[in-house]
Amino acid sequence: MKPLAALLLSLALTASCNAQSNPGTQPTEELSKTIAALDTALFEAYNRCDLEKFGSMLTDDLEFYHDQTGLSRGKQATIDGVKNNICGKVHRELVPGTLEVYPLKGYGAVEIGVHRFSHPNESGPVNLGEANFIHLWQFKDGVWKVARVISYDHHSLTK
Repeated sequence: MKPLAALLLSLALTASCNAQSNPGTQPTEELSKTIAALDTALFEAYNRCDLEKFGSMLTDDLEFYHDQTGLSRGKQATIDGVKNNICGKVHRELVPGTLEVYPLKGYGAVEIGVHRFSHPNESGPVNLGEANFIHLWQFKDGVWKVARVISYDHHSLTK
């Protein structure tokens, strides 16, 4: 099994087992609304290239696993990647109906979904792509921040 596939399987099994064995870790509507709002805020900053706001929502020890570019470590590496490769070039949106949120007892939450990317200066569905993602949100000192990101299965959408 490939390392990324093994990691994804492990995360999925851990989240599933924890949710089944710990009644206090069942998904809640309140948690889902919180994470959905955080996702919106994070990617509004990403889409507007508000790097200060974007960076404030990431842990210093962020790990970003990407199927096409590999592992990136540290908040600043991700901020630099967005600045150099995303700003003015790519727009991200959450695909409606794909968001799943599960609590991680004593840590925070896992967010799973599908996101769609487009070129902000292009009209219509030309040059769009999608990918699956997993975000591990850490709740520490009353603040939610993204600590781990896995973005995989990037593919083009065809008409």
